[in-house]
Amino acid sequence: MARTVLVVEDEQKIRELLRGYLERAGYSVLTTGSGAEALTLAASALPDLIVLDLGLPDVPGETVAREIRHRAEIPILMLTAKASEDDRIAGLELGADDYVTKPFSPQEVVLRVEAILRRSHEAAGVARHTFGGGELAIDEERHEVEVRGEQVELTPTEWALLVALTGTPGRVYSRTELINRARGYEFASERAVDSHIKNLRRKVEADPHEPRIIETVLAVGYRLGLARDP
Repeated sequence: MARTVLVVEDEQKIRELLRGYLERAGYSVLTTGSGAEALTLAASALPDLIVLDLGLPDVPGETVAREIRHRAEIPILMLTAKASEDDRIAGLELGADDYVTKPFSPQEVVLRVEAILRRSHEAAGVARHTFGGGELAIDEERHEVEVRGEQVELTPTEWALLVALTGTPGRVYSRTELINRARGYEFASERAVDSHIKNLRRKVEADPHEPRIIETVLAVGYRLGLARDP
């Protein structure tokens, strides 16, 4: 069964261009130019991924992303004409998994969609692992994470970063290493890695301001602060 991609873009030419490329890549595509309709379609159709333009005429794309994140962990690929690093970081902090800056290549969008969905659905086929006396549990077959006995929902990028960190507890990973393991290509900005880690900490740490699961090693990167249980 083909995976469904919802394209939210107010410019009809771009919307139809992306539809054509995605359909040729084998996806079922829904489109809208309205942020309000995007929220309705996200709730009713439950797409596998949303390509979301930030410059929508009715509801700002940032608001759409925030509302979707409150309701579900559908992967989001943002399209933006805002080229500054601060703007892109702000989008990632809303929970986007990736972004593409306009003007863009439609083929690049397809490749980014494929990469996000691959990360979202990959499973290593290994047993459930626990860390810190059961404080953290990861089941890669079921694609589930539990923290202190409660299941938490992660975006595909957050999941991939956590799995990378748990690969070798205590090992320090540089930001470049983490993003290459999580996304398969080097990310342009270390600040973006920090934004994803910040979002991840909000979900897994008892106190995100004093993290003990995902520790920062100054001037180097991050490591898992919990030991793997026997």
